[in-house]
Amino acid sequence: MQYRTFNRTNEPVSLLGFGTMRLPRLKNGNIDETEAIKMIRTAIDNGVNYVDTAYMYHDGQSEVVTGKALKDGYRKKVLLADKMPAWFAKEEADIEKIFNEQLHRLEDQVIDMYLVHNIDKDIWKKVKEYNVLAFLEKKREEGKIKHIGFSFHDDFDFFKEIVDAYPWEFCQIQLNYMDKDFQAGIKGLDYAASKGLQLIIMEPLKGGKLTDILPESVEKYWAEADIKRTPAEWALRWVADFPEVLTILSGMSTMNQLEENIEILSDALPHSLTEKDHQIINKVSTEYNKLIKYSCTGCRYCMPCPKKIEIPAVINFYNEWFLYNGNDKIKADFKTWIPPKRRPSACISCNACQNHCPQSLPVSTIMGKASEIFE
Repeated sequence: MQYRTFNRTNEPVSLLGFGTMRLPRLKNGNIDETEAIKMIRTAIDNGVNYVDTAYMYHDGQSEVVTGKALKDGYRKKVLLADKMPAWFAKEEADIEKIFNEQLHRLEDQVIDMYLVHNIDKDIWKKVKEYNVLAFLEKKREEGKIKHIGFSFHDDFDFFKEIVDAYPWEFCQIQLNYMDKDFQAGIKGLDYAASKGLQLIIMEPLKGGKLTDILPESVEKYWAEADIKRTPAEWALRWVADFPEVLTILSGMSTMNQLEENIEILSDALPHSLTEKDHQIINKVSTEYNKLIKYSCTGCRYCMPCPKKIEIPAVINFYNEWFLYNGNDKIKADFKTWIPPKRRPSACISCNACQNHCPQSLPVSTIMGKASEIFE
């Protein structure tokens, strides 16, 4: 495993971080607790020392399972990251309630890396209204948290404003080779680094979209490379090429994904990709951005839907329809996997989902378009 140094403490941090937003699931939708704990501990046994969770991942169960996985001596081997979802608070007192609930779920008393979660313009207003930063400083003084950072989903200009608004110790942004100019993007990475902040990277594989079944046009570009790599290796190495990156969070759902990611990031050094590699990646990025209509990462922040529509799955099928030239098998899969009562025609355009979408997608519009194609 490659390690990079957290400059605030000189601690080594594994280049691969374990993100717990996409833990393995049972058929009923709950976390497969046994497999998830096995995966987290296998990651730690193989050198991963950064584990990231959040209040709303897996409807709150991610924190519970993460806490269980870190028992039996594993907690002292990792930096544990968690986040304050200010948008859940209805009043200032709720901030402390949420934080205490997180400690209870984790069965822990200290969170190493604590982030203000999912900052955009609206959430930042709540952060200020409820004095979240003063609260976190108090918890840091009490020894309940060690380092204060933020995760971000808004435009570059606002990212600069947030970076300059507080003496943060680190920040977390979405970055992959398709999203170079999206949200904070590469410009945000450079700006944060110029202010002394190191970067935690989320969605390096775009929620698995860069590793799923590949369009023929994309496979053609990868075949031009001198060194043959898997789609996951290309995507992770592209992020690892930036020396400003401290760790790369991967939301792994299977042991095979974990093993592949460990192998990839065991020797992914900064500036190790060639000029030809970067040219090929740029071609793939351009091709994907031409084909994919809506850039959903499957984060599920839009859920639950009041009408029980399976929003991320519907958007995925809609994108696949265009990625694979309207293949009728996609319609068949849609009818197989999306129950009649959870299909897009049930959408009433209440837009509750759009207020929480980190990608700012026009969800109700997409539901209408998907309904026209698949129903």
